[in-house]
Amino acid sequence: MRKPRDIDAELEALAAKAKHLKSQKIKQLGELVIATGADELDPEVLAGALLTAKASKDAKSKEAWKSEGEAFFRKGAGRKLASAAAGDGEVAGQEPGAGATG
Repeated sequence: MRKPRDIDAELEALAAKAKHLKSQKIKQLGELVIATGADELDPEVLAGALLTAKASKDAKSKEAWKSEGEAFFRKGAGRKLASAAAGDGEVAGQEPGAGATG
């Protein structure tokens, strides 16, 4: 006879893992804000810039922003950010969002 699965325990474990991943993502986003120097901006300005970027339909602007972001990570600032996250299981030099925890 097979042992019955404890569905409640499995659901609790999944919820705990989801909570951990969410807190890790929030931490990494905060580290990104600090590494870019955006923490010097007023919260309203930063929120406005992010909302504008998210709502933008201009592919040319998005490509320019992406290029700047890639250059940021290549020049070393991203490595510092990723190595700080390496204690959380991330690979040093890996861009945030590139891993399974994205």
